[in-house]
Amino acid sequence: MYRNKKSGMLGIIITIVILILIVIFSNSESNTSFFENAANKLVMPIQNGLVYLKNKISGNSTFFTDINNLKTENKELKEENSQLEQSLRELENIKTENETLKEYLGLTEKYGEYKTVPGYVINRDISNYSKIIIINIGKNDGIEENMTVIADEGLVGHVISVTDDTAKVRTIIDTSSSISCLMSTNKDSIVCKGTLNSNSEIKAMYIPTDADLVQGDTVETSGLGGIYPKGIHVGTVKKIVSSKNITDRYALVETAVDFNRLNTVLVVKNN
Repeated sequence: MYRNKKSGMLGIIITIVILILIVIFSNSESNTSFFENAANKLVMPIQNGLVYLKNKISGNSTFFTDINNLKTENKELKEENSQLEQSLRELENIKTENETLKEYLGLTEKYGEYKTVPGYVINRDISNYSKIIIINIGKNDGIEENMTVIADEGLVGHVISVTDDTAKVRTIIDTSSSISCLMSTNKDSIVCKGTLNSNSEIKAMYIPTDADLVQGDTVETSGLGGIYPKGIHVGTVKKIVSSKNITDRYALVETAVDFNRLNTVLVVKNN
């Protein structure tokens, strides 16, 4: 009895195994798909990772290519900017030269009665102790010592030494300068001298006791002294300083020329 039950169970198990094998073999194509799906699930993430990495590397390559292009463009822009700056400097030089020529023309017309040589300031020493300028014309241009130097506004000074191509000019604000002048209103004679502490004022001295000084009166060269021609504008009376002794009174004259901005001059040859 027991043996019969055992044989029956074995038969059932064998039957089930056979059925399973039949199902497996009958669906072998489906099993293949199952294993393929399993393989795909395992391989696809790796494949996708490799594709991503490839794309990343390609993107970086493009990035570095763009960097190189930007460097090239930047270099070209710098060269173009340098050329534009050079052109701008050339235009500024042309503009300066034109303005200088206009100043020369204006000076020549204003002082047409004199035979003059135009020049411009190339160096200056406007300090408390020395108020000298250097101009770019000299012996080769017919310049000699003691020639008068003027600007559009008025008197600048006189030549004290020359080289072949330059001349040194002592300005009227130098402490060593002394100019014989006239008051424009009453024609009284005075002497104007440079002062130690000012680059825009000179001191009018030796004023006649009966002279009627007027603030705002203009001062011009008298023609005496052998250097400066008569009638060149010097400046304007700015302040009158009186004292107990009338012979000691003096006036401060503001110069017509701004020596800190002086650039263009004329040297008078027929003084």
